[in-house]
Amino acid sequence: MAGGKGTRLKPLTCGIPKPMVPILNKPVMEYSIELFKKYNINDIGVTLAYLPTVITDYFHTGAEWGVNLNYYIEDTPLGTGGSVKNAEDLLDNTFVVISGDALTDINLDKAIQYHKEKKSKATLVLKKEEMPLEYGVVITDEDGRIIRFLEKPSWSEVFSNTVNTGIYILEPEVLNYYSKGDQFDFSKDLFPQLLKDNIPLYGYITEDYWNDIGDLDSYMKTQFDILDKKVNVPIQCKEIKEGIWIDEGTKIKENVTLLPPIYISKNCTIESFAEINPYTYVGENCVIGEGVNLKRSIIWKNTKIETNAHLSGTTVCGDVQIKENVNIYEHTSIGNGCEISKNATVKPNTLIWPDKLVEENMIVNQHIIWGTKCSKTIFGNRDISGEINIDITPEFSSRLGSAFASNLDTDSTIVVTSDKSYSCNIIKNSIISGVLSTGSSTIDIKNATMGMNRYAVRYYNADGGIHIRVSPFNKNIIHIEFTDKNGSNIDRNTERKIENLFVRDDFRRCSGEKIKDNVDIANFSALYIKNGSNLISDISQIKRRNPKVIISSMNKNVMDIAFEFLEYIGCQVQCEYSSKKYNNISSLVQEISNTVIKEKAELGIVYSDDGEKFILIDEQGRIINEEMYISLSTLILLKLGYRKIIVPYTATYTIENLAKNYSGEIIRTKTSPADVMNEMFKYDDKIAFLQYVLQYDGILAVGKIIDFITSKDINIGDLIREIPKFYMIKKEIQCEWRDKGRVIKEMIINHGDCGLELFEGVKINNDKGWALILPDNERSIFNIFTEGDSEEYASELSTQFIDKVKKILKTKE
Repeated sequence: MAGGKGTRLKPLTCGIPKPMVPILNKPVMEYSIELFKKYNINDIGVTLAYLPTVITDYFHTGAEWGVNLNYYIEDTPLGTGGSVKNAEDLLDNTFVVISGDALTDINLDKAIQYHKEKKSKATLVLKKEEMPLEYGVVITDEDGRIIRFLEKPSWSEVFSNTVNTGIYILEPEVLNYYSKGDQFDFSKDLFPQLLKDNIPLYGYITEDYWNDIGDLDSYMKTQFDILDKKVNVPIQCKEIKEGIWIDEGTKIKENVTLLPPIYISKNCTIESFAEINPYTYVGENCVIGEGVNLKRSIIWKNTKIETNAHLSGTTVCGDVQIKENVNIYEHTSIGNGCEISKNATVKPNTLIWPDKLVEENMIVNQHIIWGTKCSKTIFGNRDISGEINIDITPEFSSRLGSAFASNLDTDSTIVVTSDKSYSCNIIKNSIISGVLSTGSSTIDIKNATMGMNRYAVRYYNADGGIHIRVSPFNKNIIHIEFTDKNGSNIDRNTERKIENLFVRDDFRRCSGEKIKDNVDIANFSALYIKNGSNLISDISQIKRRNPKVIISSMNKNVMDIAFEFLEYIGCQVQCEYSSKKYNNISSLVQEISNTVIKEKAELGIVYSDDGEKFILIDEQGRIINEEMYISLSTLILLKLGYRKIIVPYTATYTIENLAKNYSGEIIRTKTSPADVMNEMFKYDDKIAFLQYVLQYDGILAVGKIIDFITSKDINIGDLIREIPKFYMIKKEIQCEWRDKGRVIKEMIINHGDCGLELFEGVKINNDKGWALILPDNERSIFNIFTEGDSEEYASELSTQFIDKVKKILKTKE
């Protein structure tokens, strides 16, 4: 019987059926075939279900083992009895049923002889077990006749310590109770019926070795038992010394410690000062690096373990890369094709599914099942993102909430918001549970935007905020963003603290009486809109003008709140809900531009999916890009009397000229939202708040812009004409993560005397323009910004520095 999935053996069985799990140097099922051959049983039926071709491709007809294999594949599960009945064309005489995923050296001759002496129709091979709770217990009389079955009993029902091994000797007629294709089990259905009908049914108690390889512990024990010579199976390998088996082609370097019993397969390399301690198996073509220490571990083939790694009590599948100074502890398993990067630690009782990357210095203390990597760095450029129920699971989210709250004081309050999606609600509820478990309190706001989260943090005087939203182009992608007590994005230092708490599971936990209630706020959007309207200097003026505004967004929730706010302050608002038919924002923006012209509107707005940013379209349908908007918002602030303006490092240098006309000062800061916002809030609230709104709360920002142009009786186009022309280009270059530092280093060396700035990335200035080479924090790319005194020169600079970066990338270090 070889249809088992081996669910409890995962990740070992993620890509192979349970009977193909290797024991020492061959699949466990191969031992059963060799056992049959030993007792001259040469006609073998194999019942298959899960990944059948893995078995058929390995064993073929069985000729290599001197047997004749016949395969019977179940399309639907038939149970143990039904699967054997499916092979009844082979069963014309007494036959033996054995599991393909258990290891035994049972003397089949003796068992069959017992069966015939008792004139039994069905004989069950039994084994005495000290802990019989996980097995089917069988009770026999003094003559060996079975009188009762107990399937996985409790201790109060354990009337015998003889358990069913799943090895049966049967006469063909016992299968006549069922038809081919019926679903039935031997132990649950057939044997109880035989017992009821008083059919001769006996138990043969064996003293021979038998072990059901049901889980990772029993899988390891079976191999240790073979090394201890407790199992009578051939070990086809040279025993160079008592308990030390070394197969051909293996090279053992100097000063290697080998302590029996151990087994090292073909074509391995064991480097100097490695220690192979008792009960270790190393599969074919493995490399064990210098100073590596292996204890009670099973290593499958084609695995490389680098310098000074320590493995104890683990099973490592094939094609795994374990880098230097890695520590892997007891009761762990590493799936096929994984890479465990240097200085990583895999804590006890942890399972890692196949093809996962554990990054450097990572401490793994929970199973890694979904996603592609386990990284100490969980933050991207400004948030945490990933696929729902794969990267971002409820378990992950609960731990994330605990980590964020553990970085704050015990009595802290955190605002948690989400958009309208069901998936975000699941993640939000998990985050709230994690926060509450630390003793902190939460304020829960539904159907919110990022701007509403920031506003709520300040309004409720909270200590921080968390906003959850789905991606506009892939509803399976979740974004989780964090804010501090000002509503600003948390800085990189805070991100690192949260990451360290998260990966170490170093959470603050409180007692039951200190757990606080979650405060659920209904209809916060009404409060947000009403208080947000306080930014408007004269709503009555807007209502008299009643400007026509066309709005759209990839996020309907954002658009609904924007509609409500703009209508509240007196605009004539037209929503364009056609965004779903576009797979990129550029197409949607162009459509809104056309609509503005067609409808003779004063303004078009396309909001980002989080409601934070937006793209303006003026009355002539001109699209105002991000660089132009920074200049536009700067001009509005200057005209309103603001004299300190905070802009990102990448902003155009024409802003300085603009500020001079109003005796203003431009303060540049690093480009991340956290850096820009934190710089804003260094100044008094009047300087900070409106600048913050214009850059990071799209809904309220549009209201303020409409208020400004209404008060001045002008259009957006009039403001744009006041801004000096500038020529900026932004390009991206793909690169490997490991090349980022090298490229920056080379650029510094090559431009050391060329107006170099190292505030963020590498900036090279001359009297006609500048170029900035800025590695992206989240993606494996370089951002190349250039600005020139003409469009031609900006383009020339862009091409020049793109070529320089590409040349460095092509050159090996």
